[in-house]
Amino acid sequence: MWETRLADLAPMKTRDGRFRYEAAGDPASPPLVFLHGIGGAARGWRGQLEAFADRYRAIAWDMPGYGGSAPLSAVTIATLADALQDFLQGVGAAKPVLVGHSIGGMIVQQLLAKNPGIARAVVLAQTSPAFGKADGDWQKEFIGARLGPLDHGETMASLAPTLVKELVGDDPDAGGMELARNCMAAVPEASYRAMVMALLGFDQRAALRNIAVPTLVLSGTKDKNAPAAMMAKMATYIPAATYVELEGAGHLVNLERPAAFNAALGSFLMANAAATQVTAW
Repeated sequence: MWETRLADLAPMKTRDGRFRYEAAGDPASPPLVFLHGIGGAARGWRGQLEAFADRYRAIAWDMPGYGGSAPLSAVTIATLADALQDFLQGVGAAKPVLVGHSIGGMIVQQLLAKNPGIARAVVLAQTSPAFGKADGDWQKEFIGARLGPLDHGETMASLAPTLVKELVGDDPDAGGMELARNCMAAVPEASYRAMVMALLGFDQRAALRNIAVPTLVLSGTKDKNAPAAMMAKMATYIPAATYVELEGAGHLVNLERPAAFNAALGSFLMANAAATQVTAW
């Protein structure tokens, strides 16, 4: 089972107690930081922590309000980006490679807009440069689909199997799907609601041209939340972008197709951020 693959990975906390995270690899190695989506958790990246720990200090945070990480008093993509910057400093991750999935990718974009030189390279996996206004038809449908069942008495645990099934593509890895359901079921309802609402108004489209570090834009052909066509267009606006599209994959590529995800990430890192330089604050 994926849950026990890295059984010796004890969750850690930053010194200030704000953030819970998991990590593997030599603390002196270059940092590779993974940021999960709305229904995820640090432990959803264990397959990647295991795969890259021989070359990097592989780190996965629990977003504020997830796992043992303290919630924010006000949740926006901007406040999450500020929290990410605090987290990176708290774990000593100078000039990291940032791997952001879904809302994690939005947080990365927001952080780069504020601090363009903070990362060595970034991966924007199945994300978007904009969500849009609250009164848009697609936005209303998205919010309703995510929060409506909770308004009518469902719980994250009862919704997890359906939500995960709707997100994935063809023939997903069984162990990865079990972990995805477990992560989704464990998300506090208040945090899930806050993160969904934080999407409203997010728009970094004009900032894409200012991303000045090597960037992997990764999509899945069966992803309905971050469609491949949209992500391919997004990549054309980023000066140093590499675009990779994984056939048959839905929205949870690192869990659905771990080998393909790790291969794409590994190739990108080898070409753009080889683990040869150690940095420090």
